[in-house]
Amino acid sequence: MEHIKSYLTYWRDRYREDLTTDILPFWLEHGLDRKHGGIYTCLDREGKLMDTTKSVWFQGRFAFIASFAYNQIERRPEWLEAARLAIEFIERHCFDEDGRMYFEVTERGLPLRKRRYVFSETFAAIAFSEYALATGDTAYAAKALGLFRDIQRFLSTPGFLPPKYTEYLKAEGHSIVMILINTASRIRAAMPDPLLDEQIERSIRALEAHFIHPEYKALLEMVGSNGEFIDTLQGRLINPGHCIETAWFLLEEAKARGGDKHLIGLGKKILDWSWAWGWDEEYGGIINFRDCKGFPCQDYAQDMKFWWPQTEAIIATLYAYQMTRDERYLKLHRQISDWTYAHFPDPVHGEWYGYLHRDGSVAQNAKGNLFKGPFHIPRMMIKGYQLCQELLQQID
Repeated sequence: MEHIKSYLTYWRDRYREDLTTDILPFWLEHGLDRKHGGIYTCLDREGKLMDTTKSVWFQGRFAFIASFAYNQIERRPEWLEAARLAIEFIERHCFDEDGRMYFEVTERGLPLRKRRYVFSETFAAIAFSEYALATGDTAYAAKALGLFRDIQRFLSTPGFLPPKYTEYLKAEGHSIVMILINTASRIRAAMPDPLLDEQIERSIRALEAHFIHPEYKALLEMVGSNGEFIDTLQGRLINPGHCIETAWFLLEEAKARGGDKHLIGLGKKILDWSWAWGWDEEYGGIINFRDCKGFPCQDYAQDMKFWWPQTEAIIATLYAYQMTRDERYLKLHRQISDWTYAHFPDPVHGEWYGYLHRDGSVAQNAKGNLFKGPFHIPRMMIKGYQLCQELLQQID
């Protein structure tokens, strides 16, 4: 037991140290726009601004992270101020007249692009809820819940969101099903409502009934509207990092329900299957994509190692250990942590690289773009700190 305590203590302290002396300082110095509000994310290796276009995803993601760190790590005024700048930018500039949000805006907030997805909305919703917890302002919790109702309306109103495919392909995607679990969970922390619990339950049922395919020991990214297997390149696609993220969402919900055994089993199953598909036995790390029948994947980045699947695996293995006390998951945590920390952090200019070749060499050294920024890495560090601290207290 002492070796486990020592291990958890090391990582608890490492997560906090890296978050507070590397990751957040990098973004506060180079990304935070104190003139116009919000956050820039298109930064090169040193933190120089490459593009002033602002990702609306990241206005919400960063506001959430800054508030989450304030709530869980330390009540630093500069973190709360950063969250405020992002929250106010969202409110002033990121909503269209129809209630939907943009995907890209200019540095001043002029709209550039909307997409058919509602991920900008889900990230804004968790930002509002976490900011409500940080400030005590329940109006933001109400805004989060109201936005969640809008998200459900957007998704359920025929024709409101442009379809991805024509009428000849009826399909549903894993992404929105899984993200609504986490979105509802985060809002629930600030403002409980039966609507949120109902959505979590619906998403869990959809995962089990439609997306989990035991014949391939896989959770698929796209299935027919009733869970039918679609025997195409897209229909056979496994995104191990996405699936591992789903696993820890389920384990977190199991924990919220007092140790729900069914959800623990479901989360473990998805984690185990997805690890088997994702872990690269030759080079290490979680690979981007697999085909459930073993065919070559279509995506050009199929064998690369991106930053975020590694961080999701770090969180998931800690959750799996907490909920089962099976030391196999601590071994997996060590395996993914050793590989990740040996390849992604930049020891010269700080923060992490985002894109590696399969062998772990750096593919490009920018620290951010419209899709990579201050979210997955700091979330992993905050969650990792929390979980290690809880486990240490439980051991004592």
